[in-house]
Amino acid sequence: MDPSRIIKAAGGVLLTRDVVTRGGTEAGIRLAVRSGTVWRVEHGLLAVPGADPELVAAGRSRGLLTCVSAAPRYKLWQLRPATQSHYWHSNGRAGDGCVNHRLALTQPRRHGTIAALPDVLLQALLCLPPLESLVMVECAYKRGDIDLAFLRGHLTGNRCGKARDVLARVERGSDSLLETLARILFREAGIATETQVWIDGIGSVDFLLEGFLIVELDGIAFHLESRQFKKDRRRDNAAAVRGLPVLRFFYDDVVHSPEAMLAQVREVLARGSSRWPQPDQPSFGPYRRLLAP
Repeated sequence: MDPSRIIKAAGGVLLTRDVVTRGGTEAGIRLAVRSGTVWRVEHGLLAVPGADPELVAAGRSRGLLTCVSAAPRYKLWQLRPATQSHYWHSNGRAGDGCVNHRLALTQPRRHGTIAALPDVLLQALLCLPPLESLVMVECAYKRGDIDLAFLRGHLTGNRCGKARDVLARVERGSDSLLETLARILFREAGIATETQVWIDGIGSVDFLLEGFLIVELDGIAFHLESRQFKKDRRRDNAAAVRGLPVLRFFYDDVVHSPEAMLAQVREVLARGSSRWPQPDQPSFGPYRRLLAP
């Protein structure tokens, strides 16, 4: 089998022994190196021309990219990009300036130099601040890529208590990173928070707080298209007609100014729910969750 095809299928970087295990031959590798279709990075490590430098670096360290460094490879939500490379190692070859993970892998890697998704998430839960690991896990869970019971089963013992607490907060109702962050913010502030709620005459809203305050989030790709912009404003008007206040927040509000956002929410809530129709009153109409928590 063509060594360059084997290496490309593994992400562009692969140990020589793994190329042979997957059907390559030493003679075929030498021929590919001479023809320029394969690059011998160093003894025992091969790559295709133009291979991702981050994956090459992981290969040089004889490790696997994992935790927050692997998040972009699986298109997971992130609060911020990695400032250091996070590698899983089974040896002592790791260099300075890297975050080293040595938790035993639960399954074989699916790429030459990237850990499998369950191991990426487990290591993130034990490594990152709670909110940073939560958004990664929730993204995978929402897509159906991970079973929370599987993660819990590998997070036993006293040292994993914080990781289990993070898993207890994971839900499926958020449609975006912003919704996850806002939900956590509202609930930690002690505000009764429902996500993805349907209200007759209005439609689905991002949040319903304390049964009467609608909160909508507009992300980076804000609805500037005229038709969607008008639709959103008409929804806001429909809510006002029913006596339901609406607050809209943007990416910068949620990510960079959560305290100011929370202060505005509290100001509206402090006016007293007695001024607004309650969910069990006919003027409000029935509502339901669109997605189970």
